[in-house]
Amino acid sequence: MRWLVRLAAVLFGLVALFLVALVLMPRERVAELAAREFEAATGRAMTISGDVRPSIWPRLGVRTGPVTVANAPWTDEGPMLEARSLEIGLDTLALMSGAWRISRIALEEPVIRLERDAEGRANWDLSPPPRGTEGAAAEGQAGPAPASAQAGFPLFSLDEGLVTGGRVLWIDRAAGLRTEISALDMRVSLPEAGGPADLTLSGQANGRGFAVEGRLAEAGTSLAGRVAPVRLSLVTGAARIGFDGEAGSAPPMAEGKIDAALGDLGDLAALFGRERPALPEGLGRRQIALTGGLTLAEGGTLHLRKGQVTADGNRLAVDADLIPQGERPKLEANLRAETLNLAGLSTGGGGTGGGGDAGKGWSRQPIDVSALSALDLGLALSAGSVDFGRLKLGATKAILTLDRARLVADLREVAAYGGTLSGELIVNGRQGLSVGADLTLAGLQTEPLLGDLAEFDRLATQGDLRLKLLAAGPHEEALMQSLSGTGSVRFGKGELRGLDVARMVRTLDAGSVGQGTRTIFDRMGATFTIEKGVLRNEDLTLEAPLLRATGRGQVGIGARTLDYRLLPTLLPQGDGTGGVSVPLLVSGPWASPRYRLDLDALVRQPVGQQVKERLEEEAAERLGVVPQEGESLEEAAKRRAREALQNEAGRALNRLLGGN
Repeated sequence: MRWLVRLAAVLFGLVALFLVALVLMPRERVAELAAREFEAATGRAMTISGDVRPSIWPRLGVRTGPVTVANAPWTDEGPMLEARSLEIGLDTLALMSGAWRISRIALEEPVIRLERDAEGRANWDLSPPPRGTEGAAAEGQAGPAPASAQAGFPLFSLDEGLVTGGRVLWIDRAAGLRTEISALDMRVSLPEAGGPADLTLSGQANGRGFAVEGRLAEAGTSLAGRVAPVRLSLVTGAARIGFDGEAGSAPPMAEGKIDAALGDLGDLAALFGRERPALPEGLGRRQIALTGGLTLAEGGTLHLRKGQVTADGNRLAVDADLIPQGERPKLEANLRAETLNLAGLSTGGGGTGGGGDAGKGWSRQPIDVSALSALDLGLALSAGSVDFGRLKLGATKAILTLDRARLVADLREVAAYGGTLSGELIVNGRQGLSVGADLTLAGLQTEPLLGDLAEFDRLATQGDLRLKLLAAGPHEEALMQSLSGTGSVRFGKGELRGLDVARMVRTLDAGSVGQGTRTIFDRMGATFTIEKGVLRNEDLTLEAPLLRATGRGQVGIGARTLDYRLLPTLLPQGDGTGGVSVPLLVSGPWASPRYRLDLDALVRQPVGQQVKERLEEEAAERLGVVPQEGESLEEAAKRRAREALQNEAGRALNRLLGGN
């Protein structure tokens, strides 16, 4: 047991010597060492003021009073860092071997100023200053600096770096931004000099909490501002952004894979002190998610390759380039989708509005086009189908150009309602809302088109349509009331439902309408003009197996009404029937139009004389009267009565005179 006592005595002696050494430890030397190593690694002077007190637990080291770190020489914002106190922990094993190594640094309530000037210089670029000229002469040194210093590689390690209760001021003079981060807590671990560093950080910006986790694979290279492997993630509210690749800060550059779920952008926008973008349904109003290869190039341009974007229910493959310079950022992109639902564009992002149902009128829900002012756009779109709410398209290829809130859609190849659609659509949000169209539809099926646009299913045919339109207003009703333009239609075989024109003309019965009635035709064509929401037509022609028809009148697109006059003519038949024309008036609302014969016009037309002659013939046959040349049926009847009267009077006189 004697050896055990001796071992305990030795250990006790070592501890006693260590404690004596600790008491006699030059505390100022530790602070000086920390300041000197920091300046050597970063090129920034560190000033430690106040008392320097030793600490034994939980680590051997010292605590200081207030600390400041000098800022870049080109800024006047004050120190880059100032803290209430600094705690410096020493590596005990290294100290026992005679070496001084800082293993821990803790800052209490620091204020950190991060700034980028208009030329893109960043004050957090902590590359050590070049040596060998003035600095070498001043220190009496000669020869080149170590390779690590030339490369900007800080030769230090740190087991643990802590920040508690901190505040960060972010100043970007190029973008005109000034943001503050408060309640900052951070932990950094750099076990190997210049090696991997792990980072965790949390705080609040603009009243919104966030958390960051990251790993710098080459901390020395990253701190020098050059590109090095990095993995970072940011979480704020429902938004999450992850990046895995390479990045540098002087100048800002990055390349790697991004994986982001941004929610409705509200949390992310609030974090940066911005309003949530007023995106329409289908373009990110509820949810945006993004994955793909992301590159931040020198100059601040962003490039996405092989991207997958989810915007509400829409899923798109995206290659895109974002250029932030200029009055507005510009986005150039190539988008591909199987299906694309953009119904929210026609409803301003939600609801059917105050217009009520389709039978009562157009919607008065304001259409919000403020998103058109957010950026400029050059976009190539390819989709299997596109749903605009009232208008539905099939396979679509289009070029979209957005310049200063004016969107132009160049429709290159679009399948629509059984045919093809080409031309140009314009949505202009520069001063209110105006829309324009210059479209050609070939092989168009009217029944589904009119059903989608106006819930009108009475015309079923297929043909060609040419439109040139312009409208302005804050909602659907105003747009339809202001609509103007020109157009033409050419249709082939089809049917007009709810009306049997041939039967109506044949029977002179305006009741040939309603469910189950129809007019079959072989072709139909017309041209028209539109002014202030009223369509006018003067040259409608319709050819059917039993009749021909012309028409003229107007359609109230804004009011959803009809006021039209159709003049059908029954074709002459071999038995002598036909050849009769009877005017037909169509009026009332689209949902329930009224049909009636124009009887006043009927008697003024040649068809009235024909009917009159037919009646006279029937009367003559019944009365046994045959009019002489130039004599009417009435005159012939009177003549026949006089003759009968004269004959009867002669017979009576003859009997009176005693004749036979």
